[in-house]
Amino acid sequence: MADEKKEKKAQQQGKQQGKKAKPEQVEAAGDQPGGKPARPKATNRSTARLRERYVKEVLPALMKEFSLKNPMAAPKLDKIILNMGVGEATQNAKLIDPAVTEVTQITGQKPVVTKAKKSIAQFKVREGMPIGVMVTLRGDRMYEFFDRLVNVALPRVRDFRGVPTKSFDGRGNFTLGVRDQLIFPEIDYAKVEKLKGMNITIVTSAGTDDQARALLKHMGMPFRQ
Repeated sequence: MADEKKEKKAQQQGKQQGKKAKPEQVEAAGDQPGGKPARPKATNRSTARLRERYVKEVLPALMKEFSLKNPMAAPKLDKIILNMGVGEATQNAKLIDPAVTEVTQITGQKPVVTKAKKSIAQFKVREGMPIGVMVTLRGDRMYEFFDRLVNVALPRVRDFRGVPTKSFDGRGNFTLGVRDQLIFPEIDYAKVEKLKGMNITIVTSAGTDDQARALLKHMGMPFRQ
């Protein structure tokens, strides 16, 4: 009988020890009720290199140049819209697929297919036909694309002498035309069936073209002298 009592007592002690939390669990639990381990904190996403440069260098320079007291009043990049027209898609809708693939490779974001809003008999275009692709970039992806555009893609243009300084719309937005997609290193030359041009519109929060021009110049846009 005494041996049975000792065995039962030992079993009960073993169960109680098993219920106790391990030291590392106790430390992780902190002040949470019930002794549950705390969830690991989410790591912050790495900030784009050009965004850090804007905060540290470009923003103070713009505030000094335009005598601004509030940092929120300084011009900044809002979004970048890339639009690639595929006119031949009216005859063959399958030509849209390569355009979607190439724009995805260039921007890292899948574009939307743009369709004709009305029918035009001269161009054999009917309402609802796919005629191109478009993508809108914001946040870090916008800064990364702008960084690759000014530092990698544009210098690859043959006989490049800078972008025109008058391609502003009067409200601080800048539009740049690109003749072919091969200037972007993400595109494989061997897989390209036809050269496709595109329009790149850089939308800023600037109220005037002068502020937008100064912003893009400080960000590294190579304007024509």
